[in-house]
Amino acid sequence: MSNNLSNEKQAAVFTALAEGNSIRSIERMTGIHRDTVMRLGVRIGQKCGEIMDSQMRNLETRVLQFDEIWGFCGKKQKHANAADRAEGKGDVWTFVAIDAESRMVPAYLVSPTRRKHDAVQFCDDVAARVSGRVQISTDALKSYADAVERGFGADADYGQILKIYGQADVNEARRYSPAKLVRINREVVSGRPDESLISTSYVERQNLTMRMHMRRLTRLTNAFSKKFSNFQAAVSLHFAYYNFVRMHKSLRMTPAMAGGVTNRIWTVQDLIAA
Repeated sequence: MSNNLSNEKQAAVFTALAEGNSIRSIERMTGIHRDTVMRLGVRIGQKCGEIMDSQMRNLETRVLQFDEIWGFCGKKQKHANAADRAEGKGDVWTFVAIDAESRMVPAYLVSPTRRKHDAVQFCDDVAARVSGRVQISTDALKSYADAVERGFGADADYGQILKIYGQADVNEARRYSPAKLVRINREVVSGRPDESLISTSYVERQNLTMRMHMRRLTRLTNAFSKKFSNFQAAVSLHFAYYNFVRMHKSLRMTPAMAGGVTNRIWTVQDLIAA
């Protein structure tokens, strides 16, 4: 049972999960049964969500970027019927906010949909965690315009970035590659944002980090989540590890240190103890 594992074994499992290893590969490396690895990952992931919720408060951020990343549980949306959706199977969207200066992720939302009410809930959560006026950048998702206004009111300068792509290449070799980027349009939506800072490059890079460090989000994989609750726990584990434990090479500190949330680098044992 996961409760009987030593702190060293728990730390080894936590680190392997946070670094993108699959459940079965961790079983092979550590000798711990995959069911125990799963239970431990879910339990620690849920606690990491509580740590993120309590620590990410009264943040002095200046520039925020929002984006969403797609995943799925059990099966993809096109293969899921009504009964599957009732069980939490199908598409999963993770809304992510990142501080462009500290690279810290102050808030996130995991949802089976990407509708207006999801964007509103996400923006309300971010607004409750930051203090002072902020500049916000998003992609051209229509739901954001109203959601940002509801969450931040007049305390935000908001701009959208729209990327225009050329015609997709039908060559089989480029099947999974993005189309060629033609141009980028920046639009001021509200307030007086600095147009040079209207960008989603950092949050899109965070999407890549998530896909590299979360086995569930790796493209063309059979290591996807089977339960929605497991997916939520994995996301919480990732962001707690990313914010508090993982050293950011360009910052030479963790994002939580750069964001003023903590004054030290946490260890995996610190997260487990917390």
